Amino acid sequence: MSAGSEAVERLEDLKARRAERAARMHLRINKAAGYLYVLGFGWLVPFLKMAMGEDPRQQLRVLWRVAGVPLLAVLIFVVAWAEAAPQVKTSLGAVPGPVQVWEQAGVLWRDHVAEREKGAAFFDRQEKRNAARLEADPKATVKWRDYTGKPTYIDQIFTSLKTVFMGFVLATLVAVPLGVLCGLSKTAGAALNPLIQIFKPVSPLAWLPIVTMIVSAVYVSRDPIFEKSFLTSAITVTLCSLWPTLINTTLGVSSIDRDLTNVGRVLRLGWWTRIVKLVLPSALPLIFTGLRLSLGVGWMVLIAAEMLAQNPGLGKFVWDEFQNGSSSSLAKIMVAVFTIGIVGFLLDRVMLALQAAFSYGASR
Repeated sequence: MSAGSEAVERLEDLKARRAERAARMHLRINKAAGYLYVLGFGWLVPFLKMAMGEDPRQQLRVLWRVAGVPLLAVLIFVVAWAEAAPQVKTSLGAVPGPVQVWEQAGVLWRDHVAEREKGAAFFDRQEKRNAARLEADPKATVKWRDYTGKPTYIDQIFTSLKTVFMGFVLATLVAVPLGVLCGLSKTAGAALNPLIQIFKPVSPLAWLPIVTMIVSAVYVSRDPIFEKSFLTSAITVTLCSLWPTLINTTLGVSSIDRDLTNVGRVLRLGWWTRIVKLVLPSALPLIFTGLRLSLGVGWMVLIAAEMLAQNPGLGKFVWDEFQNGSSSSLAKIMVAVFTIGIVGFLLDRVMLALQAAFSYGASR
């Protein structure tokens, strides 16, 4: 073989290797793009593709669509809000604009930091006092007391998250098994369908008094694990949020490919094995859709439940500020409104990410 032929072969081999590396890199970028879109960072994808040498004009158009247009819409909303808010007069004064709401968000954060500093100082004084007492008398009995300061706005956010998590978990534990049962058995579906259609539209405001009375009568303990108001809110969230998961699970299980169930019969798989290996994996996309809807419903229901049950959380914060009636109350309520919306969005993103992780091809 001549030297020229060898050089041509090496050149072709080099081109093939470069093309293979480029293909692998594009595959990785496309896979990463799916996760970035799920997590809400889809605006990073055009930058990655431009770095890989794709057409900058095309990627800039994509960037404008996924990032520029939403930012422009938000900017227009903020400007319209700032212009219209001072024109609306209420009993507490004019509706606060973006600047006033941002200022009150800063006030709430500073209050949280100050309260944390008070708590740290309290525990520091208690530790020094007990250390001095033990130094004077090693056999002395010391007491450790909890800090009883008021819950801050950040504390109330986490209280609401804890409550909605409790209600969502209870709803999932009830809805998924019932949905599987209804999907596998037409008799069970026919029996439960009237109850689903009756109770699905019931408002949390109707459930709350019933739940409150039942919890007060049944949950009697000298040393309760949970506060009654917390349980009342969580169970109300459960009763209002389980229906989307129940309905979507039923639909997902009833619409799986019959060939799969026939394979299970041919292989003589047990009932539990059939559900775990065949039914649930096939119905998982619709189950996750139901879970996302249930979590969204639960988060909305929670605010009303906390208002009426007076369980510490964002709902109680909104109600207390409404009752307070100070000049800054309306701005603080609007801070809570934006917080509720942002947290709801983040919860949906988390569920979407879980769906993408556990369901093949979902949301990619």
